[in-house]
Amino acid sequence: MSISSADDRVTIVDVASRAGVAVSTASKALNGRGQLRAETRQRVIAAAEELGFQANVFARSLLSGRSYSVGLLTSDRVGRFSVPVLSGVEDALGAGKILVYLCDARGDSIREQHYVRTLLTRKTDGIIVTAERTDPRPPVSVERPLPVVYAYSQSERPEDISVIPDDRQGATLVTRHLVESGRRRIGHITGPGWFAIHERAAGFRSVLDEAGLEIAGGGVLAGDWSEAWGRQAADILLRRDPRLDAIVCGTDQIARGVMETLRDHGRRVPDDVALTGFDNWETLVTGCRVPLTSVDFGLPELGRYAAGLLLAAMDGQAEPGVHRLPCRLVVRESTGPVAPS
Repeated sequence: MSISSADDRVTIVDVASRAGVAVSTASKALNGRGQLRAETRQRVIAAAEELGFQANVFARSLLSGRSYSVGLLTSDRVGRFSVPVLSGVEDALGAGKILVYLCDARGDSIREQHYVRTLLTRKTDGIIVTAERTDPRPPVSVERPLPVVYAYSQSERPEDISVIPDDRQGATLVTRHLVESGRRRIGHITGPGWFAIHERAAGFRSVLDEAGLEIAGGGVLAGDWSEAWGRQAADILLRRDPRLDAIVCGTDQIARGVMETLRDHGRRVPDDVALTGFDNWETLVTGCRVPLTSVDFGLPELGRYAAGLLLAAMDGQAEPGVHRLPCRLVVRESTGPVAPS
């Protein structure tokens, strides 16, 4: 038999019975073989977990030709985005007892290619590529057919599989929240011209256009990702439009700087000016003077989704193209209705 149990009292027959499937189906699910429905495969894996059934990885590898390992290749030098994505990937793949190799390319293309060759040498079953930004990038070069999924990253090649947050939808959510709370003079302070920034600006403008509103201060203010830029930009915005009553910020870091300048100008958050961020970085949003409303990408969920796409591709059921996952708005004390005059 291709699979054995660490506990001889629990067999694959027990797993099949618990999952309500045939023994052959349970074997395919646990060996990563066969074109099974995702629901069936997950039910078998869950049954194995409940019963404490452990697969004999060496036996499975010999039989299937798979290594039951994947590589997570990252160029996110800080780990702000890749670590949550990794946790989601491991949640999804760990249930099937698939090892994840973390390879830090540090934004260096030569280092990245070295890791790709190393993963190929180890006969990994697939690669997940992640980054610190979602800009389209050249595809990873592999020397043999191997499933590759880009997570919080996207390939320039349309036939590749990419998963990114829907930044435009996230900006739409937060801007609509401000408009519905009665805000009418809304500014936008953001970072450099990355793909995500253009998407967020488009979502921001679309809601203002629907509401018949102009961008406060005459246009979007773009700078770098820092609290210092947030402080500087808020000062500019207040000079351009003293009646400003809300600001959408491109990141939580920028929003923290904006909040400091608003306080220096005697503007209360949220009574006078509502303030929002992007990223929902816990240490930043809860550490502000006023806890910050922010857009959450759901990075662990994105990692789980990417891992599911990789498993499907490994099973011959690739779903090419860019998959955009919806963001969610986390409302905190920094937003609220306009204070009565």
